[in-house]
Amino acid sequence: MRINDTLIDDTFAEAFPMKATRLVITAHSSTWARHAADSLTGFATSVIDCGCEAGIERDLSGDETPDGRPGIAVLIFAISSKELAKQIARRVGQCVLTCPTTAVYGGIDPANTRAPLSDNAPLGAALRFFGDGYQISKVLDGTRYWRVPVMDGEFVCEDFTATVKAVGGGNLLFLARDIDSALHAAESAVAAMHRLPNIITPFPGGVVRSGSKIGSKYAGATASTNDAFCPTLVGLSKKSELTPDIACVLEIVIDGLTDADVGAAMTAGIAAATNIGRAGGVLRISAGNYGGKLGPYHFKLHELSKDIDGSRA
Repeated sequence: MRINDTLIDDTFAEAFPMKATRLVITAHSSTWARHAADSLTGFATSVIDCGCEAGIERDLSGDETPDGRPGIAVLIFAISSKELAKQIARRVGQCVLTCPTTAVYGGIDPANTRAPLSDNAPLGAALRFFGDGYQISKVLDGTRYWRVPVMDGEFVCEDFTATVKAVGGGNLLFLARDIDSALHAAESAVAAMHRLPNIITPFPGGVVRSGSKIGSKYAGATASTNDAFCPTLVGLSKKSELTPDIACVLEIVIDGLTDADVGAAMTAGIAAATNIGRAGGVLRISAGNYGGKLGPYHFKLHELSKDIDGSRA
């Protein structure tokens, strides 16, 4: 399949089940909400070593938040409910409770979510003890909130946040003529994806250059460089999937609350990159998989691309 003369590989991205939640962080100004969100989502690119994958979903206006203040929605993903709860408590405690003027609320509406509900993870239920006995709670419309005294007034925190079954590891690989073309494609794709709800791209700027494969020649290493897509290994790696005209490959990893969310984001990314096309240096689009052994979600690139303008067999 080709779109704007960019070849779409006949392959699939392989994704796996995760657990996730949305948190709504509010503050006296959007600047301070952003400071807290940036800190909370730091060092959260991959569950391999970070414990979770997290990112900013979108900015929120005052009429979209529980307390009428500007806010930011963040999504956090982990492999298990236990790990997700641990990461939420640590990151909110260290990065939101500490940030001037902030409050935090659960952002999953059980009545309206399309993602299957999983459990509840503690927010204020865990952080209230920082109040050293001075904390108080109040129940409004059936939801408990905690008010914890801090030096700028009070830290308000919802008791729990709902968690859902989610999907992690959707991905796209952009194979380009040079670094400028690859960055243009990746940046355009990330921007297109983030116009959609319920997804994050957890790596820096949404893009990762160090795509990996499972295993290594070195004992104890669980992952290593994806030599099949390393341009400097053409002619050296027997598994290379590159031709000499490809000088740069960049990857986008997508986590979403449902498989439909991940698929929609991938389609948006493909459309943005192929809009640049071969003339702009985007030679191929591919995806990473492990032959179906990693996870049950298989996002086939040809199926995702079939309705994009200009697609042809």
